[in-house]
Amino acid sequence: MGDVVQLGTELTVLERLVLLSILPKEGDFTTLKLVRKLRENLSFDEGEHEKLKFVQDGDQVRWNESALPPKRVSIGEKMADLIRDALKKLNDEKKLREEHFSLYEKFVESKSD
Repeated sequence: MGDVVQLGTELTVLERLVLLSILPKEGDFTTLKLVRKLRENLSFDEGEHEKLKFVQDGDQVRWNESALPPKRVSIGEKMADLIRDALKKLNDEKKLREEHFSLYEKFVESKSD
């Protein structure tokens, strides 16, 4: 039986943005369907946009960090595995960055105990 600890994971605005950037863009039909649903759950609605006041500053995005608490996002086992694999790959290729750190702890290190 698989581990479903990831269901109901609380994610900050930064974690949601970073996750959106590392989700796979290719795969089989079933996987892409799940990825699309997860992207929708991670995305920001109009009310969140209004509160966060996103500003594009060159190649960076800034926002009002105190505007929203972390959001509880349901992430199923298959999606958690895809996220874990993407983070492990970045780590193995020595391409992990500071913004990946908390996600790595939540999805990779919490799975290894």
